[in-house]
Amino acid sequence: MNKTKVAIIGCGTIANNAHIKAYLANPNAEIKYFCDIILDKAEKCVTDYGCGTAVEDYHTILQDPEVEAVSICTPNAVHAPIAMDCLRAGLNVLCEKPAARTYQEALEMQKVQHETGKVLNIGVVNRFNTGVNIIKNMIDNGDLGEIYHVYVSFRSHRSIPGLGGAFTTKSIAGGGVLIDWGVHFLDIVMYCTGDPKPRTVTGQAYSKLGKDMKNYSYVNMWAGPPDYSGTYDVDDFVTGLIRTTGPTITLNGAWAQNIGEDEMFIDFLGDKAGIRLQYGSDFKVYSAGNGALFETTPKYNSVDMFQNEIDRFLECVQTGEKLPSHIDTAVLTSKIMQAIYDSSDQQHEITFEE
Repeated sequence: MNKTKVAIIGCGTIANNAHIKAYLANPNAEIKYFCDIILDKAEKCVTDYGCGTAVEDYHTILQDPEVEAVSICTPNAVHAPIAMDCLRAGLNVLCEKPAARTYQEALEMQKVQHETGKVLNIGVVNRFNTGVNIIKNMIDNGDLGEIYHVYVSFRSHRSIPGLGGAFTTKSIAGGGVLIDWGVHFLDIVMYCTGDPKPRTVTGQAYSKLGKDMKNYSYVNMWAGPPDYSGTYDVDDFVTGLIRTTGPTITLNGAWAQNIGEDEMFIDFLGDKAGIRLQYGSDFKVYSAGNGALFETTPKYNSVDMFQNEIDRFLECVQTGEKLPSHIDTAVLTSKIMQAIYDSSDQQHEITFEE
């Protein structure tokens, strides 16, 4: 079997920590290009991993008929244009989350995918997480009964990333904590509950603790040091209520809050049992029977979710299989996030037609 030749577009943290290593670990893949607008980053990848060619312009990749697939690991602002150019050039695409800055951009990506028939998967990697899939199977099998409500918390004390940089600039990122962290939590909920359609959304986004950048106190800052000459115009706290064709969903999320606790969990509330999933960790099942209450922590062997995601992507490039991370499902999360932002801006509930 010939190896699938792939290109990495964007050679930053997520590419180095996840995508590149997973491709290198797959015997059926060969990385032919590393691409970054900062050429030094691409050249460093060539040196570090001992393969591929460094290029500065992704259009170079589009001209090579040997390349079949790309991973897009760039800032959010260019997800849509790069993905659509790649699809139109006949390439299969795995684009990091979120699909795009806005729901409209995600819809445009979906339209091009439908027109070209090439693969467009979004990097909602938790759909390839072992524990998440066990929870989904339990819900599908009726072990929890009717899932009537899901509560989501993605709250941290003071964890604004790269203050003044790309993460905190709306024109680049599209939003703050909701689009950065919330996309993963909401996507887990949507996946586990069967991707229900949203009916109404009420939300409020706040930009509070990071606005006075020079007086923002923190212990450490991921995604680089602060740039006090930069921009901070995104949400650092968000709350919302979503009614769907399945359960209702409520959420509270914070990059930064004046509460010194991190709470990263999802509660699935069923009429037979409930589950609390600790994000990135294990989960507990709460149930009752025979006059007693039960609390169990399932034990299972986990596979690396990024490796699983890349392996499945490479398989579907060859087979045409439609994965759970396909753009057709990812747009639902984009739709909900957009509605939360719209509800906050317009100060009223957003309603969708059935």
